[in-house]
Amino acid sequence: MGADEYLTQIINKYAVNEAGVKACVETVYPTIQQWAGAYLIEAVYSGSIAKGTAITLATDADVFVSLSSSTPNTLSEIYNSLYVTLSNAGYQALKQNVSIGISVRGYKIDIVPGKRQSQYGGDHSLYKNKTSTWTKTNISTHISQVANSYRLNEIKLTKIWRQLNSLDFPSFYLELAVMDCLSGRLYKNISENFWEVLRFLKDDFITRRYADPANTNNIISDDLSNNGKQTVRQVAKIARTKKHWSEIIW
Repeated sequence: MGADEYLTQIINKYAVNEAGVKACVETVYPTIQQWAGAYLIEAVYSGSIAKGTAITLATDADVFVSLSSSTPNTLSEIYNSLYVTLSNAGYQALKQNVSIGISVRGYKIDIVPGKRQSQYGGDHSLYKNKTSTWTKTNISTHISQVANSYRLNEIKLTKIWRQLNSLDFPSFYLELAVMDCLSGRLYKNISENFWEVLRFLKDDFITRRYADPANTNNIISDDLSNNGKQTVRQVAKIARTKKHWSEIIW
């Protein structure tokens, strides 16, 4: 079996049942709708499903809840009240950074509440639970940049590799790094490109600085500590010493 064929099989092995996870999200929507009330603008898929980079090993669905700019509550109140609402609805809710994580029928769903900054447009303010601060972002910009990158297979492989090695490597940071690494390279050489990604993570990644394309003041690469970056680098270094793909990703 050739390298590209093997890696394609790995991608297919961890393909997400989108119909299944979306059905589970639908069961949560009434709770979100009741919580947001008249201030709800929309609830949309915002992460890997929307971008086309979903794998079964990671969060199955990211749902972005857009609230009106006229919402009277603070970002902290919005975030914490959503957590309480989901908990009271019977979900085992987990506070993360900008999202509340829940599990529905075995699917992992992250719900991100955001308050629109003005009456129109896609810029939103998000609460950052880890630092008790806030940040601006635009989900549509994130989705478009990744979904149209032609690097979805390499991103999926890198995410699978991350999960198999239990690495702390935030998904959007990972996506930006893969797109940066493969800029200018051919699209169809999956094995060569993924091998290059591992080299990049070993040699260049740790010094790269990535800003949120929707907010240049939000440095995505700061979401991972130096120790975390060094761990990614070390695991990539080990991977590059292997002779067979089955030793790197399986």
